[in-house]
Amino acid sequence: MNGIGILKGLWVTFCHFIETFLVDLRSGSKRYFTETGIKSRLSADTDGIFTIQYPEEKMPVPENFRYLPFLVYRETESGEKKPLCTACGICTKVCPPQCISIKKAIDPETGKAISSPAEFFIDIDICMNCGLCAEYCPFDAIKMDHDYEIATQTRDNNLYDLQKLMKPMAYYAKIRPSYYATEEAARREKELKKNQ
Repeated sequence: MNGIGILKGLWVTFCHFIETFLVDLRSGSKRYFTETGIKSRLSADTDGIFTIQYPEEKMPVPENFRYLPFLVYRETESGEKKPLCTACGICTKVCPPQCISIKKAIDPETGKAISSPAEFFIDIDICMNCGLCAEYCPFDAIKMDHDYEIATQTRDNNLYDLQKLMKPMAYYAKIRPSYYATEEAARREKELKKNQ
């Protein structure tokens, strides 16, 4: 009564305020803008300030984090980018908001469709990042990205085409190392069985 509760609350806030400066003085420059500093501030038993100073600092994203889909490609010996996508269209059928559009490539000599995409579009304004396209892709050609900083000044950059969607297999191996290792082991085992 008589404002005692308010004073107690202000005292707790003041103590946290002072504690932040003391912890910063003890830690020095390694508390901010370093990977170990971010991890220490994310732990439950941290003292002082625990917020991340975004955009200068970024929280580490877990391996299972998913944002927009991207297409994986492998480089041939000649340096050509060969997407794993065969333009089968399964991703377009399972996509709940129907934001994926694919057009198969045509062989110029025969005039028949070949198993490669000529055009591949994803409208990122409509995409809800569910990951069903990546889950149902039988060729492991679609993966979910970790890059969430895609804000732009204009609205005309929101239709991602084939060139904007393609990323190398090395990028996928970097952002999801355990998944990549498991998939590569399964792929090698399948090739061994095929060769026997």
